[in-house]
Amino acid sequence: MLLKDIQFFDDATRPPIPALPGITERQKLPGQHLKMIHDHLRDNMVTLGRLIERAAEGKASAEEVKAETADLVMVTNYRRFGTLCGQYCQFVHGHHSIEDQALFPSIRAQSPAFKAIADRLEAEHVVVHQLLERLIDTLIALADAPSRPKFDDAVEVYRALERVLLSHLGYEEEAIGDALGYFDIGV
Repeated sequence: MLLKDIQFFDDATRPPIPALPGITERQKLPGQHLKMIHDHLRDNMVTLGRLIERAAEGKASAEEVKAETADLVMVTNYRRFGTLCGQYCQFVHGHHSIEDQALFPSIRAQSPAFKAIADRLEAEHVVVHQLLERLIDTLIALADAPSRPKFDDAVEVYRALERVLLSHLGYEEEAIGDALGYFDIGV
C-alpha cells in the first residue's frame, strides 16, 4: 500500500476548542474570510474528484473523442489530471506556509489551549504535505508510463488527501476562525 508510512491522525484526538466569550459579528469576519479561502480549496477538490472519476471511467467530451483514439484519450485524461492537481498542490502548499509562518505563532501566544490547537494544525499540515508529495510522485510515475495500476495509485493517494484535507479544513475553521478576529490576528 502506498500510504503505509504516513502517520494519519485520529480526529478524535484533536485539542478542544476554547470558548470565546462575547465575540462580536465583526470579530467573526476573519474566520469567514478563512472559510472562503478554504471553500476555494474544497471546490477544487470536487473538480479534481470529478475529473478522476471521468478519467477512471474512460469518459471524455465529444470533441476529445473525435480528436483522439481511445488510447490517446486515456493519456490526455491522465495528463489533465496531473496538471490540475499540480496547480492545486502548489496552492495548498502556499496557503499552509502562510498559516504556519504568520497565523499559528500568533494563535500559539494566546493561551496553552490555543498553543495545542496550533501545534496540532501544524502537525496536520505535515501529513497534508506528505500526501501532496506522494501525489506528485504518483502523477510523475503515471505521466512517465500511463497504466491502470499507476492511475489507481494516484487515485488512492488523492482520496487519502481528500479525506485528510477536508477534515483538516473544517477543524481549522472551527478551532481558529473566530479566534483570528477575537485576538485581532490578520488573515
